[in-house]
Amino acid sequence: MATIRSFEEIKSWQKAKAVCKFLGDLIDQGKFKKSFRLIHQIEGSSGSVMDNIAEGFERGTKGEFIQFLGYAKGSCGELRSQLYRAYDRSFLTKEEFDFLKAEVISISGLIQNFIKSLQKSPIAGARKKVAP
Repeated sequence: MATIRSFEEIKSWQKAKAVCKFLGDLIDQGKFKKSFRLIHQIEGSSGSVMDNIAEGFERGTKGEFIQFLGYAKGSCGELRSQLYRAYDRSFLTKEEFDFLKAEVISISGLIQNFIKSLQKSPIAGARKKVAP
């Protein structure tokens, strides 16, 4: 397994960032009209996916990283549910909804696979390294 030196290298973080940007652009275009509560929730959950991956990585221990990846995966579910709400209110086209839903499912799968990989890894994390 290759060593990851920064959270920006993590594929699930990269994809979550792209989804967050895509949704932000739709919001900025006025696609969500004045549904400020839904805008706030969607921006929060989409940002939470990438932010929890980053925070977990920066914590420096495998256990904390896995815990925060779990939070990020939970935020994927929350975001996917919010996408249904946005689609049901016609804030998203069918194409936008299908694209975003597929991306969020993909991110969730990447996170789950990453968790499994970390659980099998003997590496304890940067904060657990013993000084020579």
